[in-house]
Amino acid sequence: MDLKKQVFQIAKQAREACPTLSGLDSGQKNQALEQMAQALKKQSRNILKENKRDMEQAEKVAHPKAFLDRLRLTEGTLKEMAQGLQEVARLPDPVGEVTGLWTRPNGLQVGRMRIPLGVIGFIYESRPNVTVDAAGLCLKSGNAVILKGGSEAIYSNLILTKILQEVLIQQGIPKGAIQTIPTTDREATTELLKLEDYIDLVIPRGGEGLIRTVTAQARMPVLKHYKGVCHVFVDKGADIQMAYQICLNAKVQRPGVCNAMETLLVHKDMAKEFLPGMVERFRKAGVEIRGCPQTRKIIGKGKGLREATEEDWYEEYLDLIIAIRVVGGLKEAMAHIYQYGSQHTEAIITQDYDRAREFLKSVDSSVVLVNASTRFNDGNQLGLGAEIGISTSKLHAFGPMGLTELTTTKFIVFGQGQVRS
Repeated sequence: MDLKKQVFQIAKQAREACPTLSGLDSGQKNQALEQMAQALKKQSRNILKENKRDMEQAEKVAHPKAFLDRLRLTEGTLKEMAQGLQEVARLPDPVGEVTGLWTRPNGLQVGRMRIPLGVIGFIYESRPNVTVDAAGLCLKSGNAVILKGGSEAIYSNLILTKILQEVLIQQGIPKGAIQTIPTTDREATTELLKLEDYIDLVIPRGGEGLIRTVTAQARMPVLKHYKGVCHVFVDKGADIQMAYQICLNAKVQRPGVCNAMETLLVHKDMAKEFLPGMVERFRKAGVEIRGCPQTRKIIGKGKGLREATEEDWYEEYLDLIIAIRVVGGLKEAMAHIYQYGSQHTEAIITQDYDRAREFLKSVDSSVVLVNASTRFNDGNQLGLGAEIGISTSKLHAFGPMGLTELTTTKFIVFGQGQVRS
């Protein structure tokens, strides 16, 4: 079978699985998810063996450390993946939920019912744990999913999908509900994006280049997340110890992910008191610092701080690198975020209620935090369970996409013989 026919058959099987998926009750879906979690634990040795093959190939071509971190699976990450499936099983099932029922003057009762989107194409890079997250969320929300991972994770993705499909078959669910395109050929993605009659939504998750390519080629709607240029603004009067902890966590805890802080903004009235201690903490953590002229002046030009360029303010480093800028106040901080941000995640550290409220209201990003790390922009951390991605576009979802964001609504109408005159 040639590549075009292979991709078509996968899409066709996914579409054919949809009626069965939409008819499953919560108990059936939850049982399948629990069995998938147990299967991952039982087959951990085989999964890690296949992941090792991917890691060896990635190390040969000298991928950066952050890339390898996203690719690597361990006993710990497998346990987290299994727990993620169990958490999804425990979440309320949105499918079939009726909301907003109202009565018209003619006696008709009108409401909305949540329904699955249908077939979701999920195109992503390097992270094999995402394979399980996406599969679990799509199953619980009644959607079929076609997974197209990056070539660097092909062995991991294939064995994970095989394990999940085995559970589907045992539970009497079509294996077309969860499929991985079994090739590293990029042409498979091109063919997938032509099948608008079979795929309802495409979600790309990866670098900006991947997302722009998918958006340009897709004939169906695309849910976009171009990049995460995330900011923390340290306001005047902020609790300095709190600011140290939050900023260090936001940058250092896991720098290679989209919700890590890339730019630190500091109120001019806090800069001299706050920056020396913060810079010292960053240095001890191995962070390269690129500062504005005021930052470099406060720290000292001979202290090894690189001068931040205009390009640095737009940069998603995904590494132990940070840009620091001193700003005149809240308005200037928000103006900087508006110009250079990516509508992903922004945080303010402040003790002023009014400025916190203004920041929350005015900053147009998918998650805005007060006195907390940007690293909390995550479906699991926000109580959604595992997420399929973070949308920085506003249609049809904005922010982490959990179960509810993988459904839409249809109108339902209850009558007693009414006809339209």
